[in-house]
Amino acid sequence: MEKIKKIAIGENLILKQIELKDAADIFNTINSQRDYLRKWLPFVDFTKELKDSQSFILSAMNVPDDEREFLFVIHYNNSFAGLIGFKDTDKLNRKTEIGYWLSENYQKKGIITESVKALLHFAFDELNINRVQIKCAVGNTPSKNIPKRLGFKFEGIERDGELLVDNQFTDIEVYSLIKKDICS
Repeated sequence: MEKIKKIAIGENLILKQIELKDAADIFNTINSQRDYLRKWLPFVDFTKELKDSQSFILSAMNVPDDEREFLFVIHYNNSFAGLIGFKDTDKLNRKTEIGYWLSENYQKKGIITESVKALLHFAFDELNINRVQIKCAVGNTPSKNIPKRLGFKFEGIERDGELLVDNQFTDIEVYSLIKKDICS
């Protein structure tokens, strides 16, 4: 793999490509905020020990370079704040999805909005992506406000699109932004 990619968004906000040494920050945040995070993030219940976060990172890193997704830790004021990255990238059709989660302590500071903006520029300008989508569970208002704020178009509802905690399916709102939407 190439050297670790960093995207400086501002003086206090940096995205850094994930490394194994980030596992403790990720696990400790999940472990200390289980009730808050688990409502919308099904992986929280499966993250029981530090080794679970380590396994997650290794699974993301141990993919051939040409298939690897860009996954970043979010650092705000030099502290771990959350994760953001691409998923389900389809290089042939030049499309991807952005997923993110943020520690409760860092909510309402514009961190995810600015981080998504930075990833949009990275996707459109450096990765030659044409379409970026964001999916949010119906009812997850803070999460769906991000694509709305950034000019994404609401495309519709994916019925029972995600299995959340307690084995309950939820509908997913799908938002997309096409390169020409921001370049026209």
